Amino acid sequence: MRKTDISQLLLYVAWLVSIIATLGSLYFSEIQSFIPCELCWYQRILMYPLVLILGIATFQNDKSVKKYVLPISIIGSSISLFHYLEQKVPGFAEIKPCANGVPCSTEYINWLGFITIPFLALIAFSLVSACMLLVRK
Repeated sequence: MRKTDISQLLLYVAWLVSIIATLGSLYFSEIQSFIPCELCWYQRILMYPLVLILGIATFQNDKSVKKYVLPISIIGSSISLFHYLEQKVPGFAEIKPCANGVPCSTEYINWLGFITIPFLALIAFSLVSACMLLVRK
C-alpha cells in the first residue's frame, strides 16, 4: 500500500470513529434517556462537527484537515479524561461542582467496572487524534 492510500484510509477511519461516537451519544440521550451533564455537552460540541469536517475531508482526500481536526480532538480528549477522572477518582468531583442538572460524576453505564460514557468518548477522541497524527501529506 502506498502512503497516500494509507493516509486516505486513516481519514476514513477517523471519520467512521466520529460517526460511531456521535450516534452512540445520541443513542444514550435519545433512546436510553440519559440526560447529558455539562462536560458531556462540551464533548458533544467537539465531536459532532468532526463528522462533517472529516466526512468532507475523506471524500475530497484533503489531508491538510489534520491541522483543524487535531486541536479539536486533543481538547476533546482532555475534557473526556478530566470527566472520566471525575467519575473514577475520589476527590476529583469536588474540583468543579456542576452548577445545575445532572452531576458530572454520575455513571449511567459502568461496563466491566471501568468503561463509562466519558471513557468511550476518550477512546474516540484518542483514535481520531492518532489517525490525524499518522496522516501524511
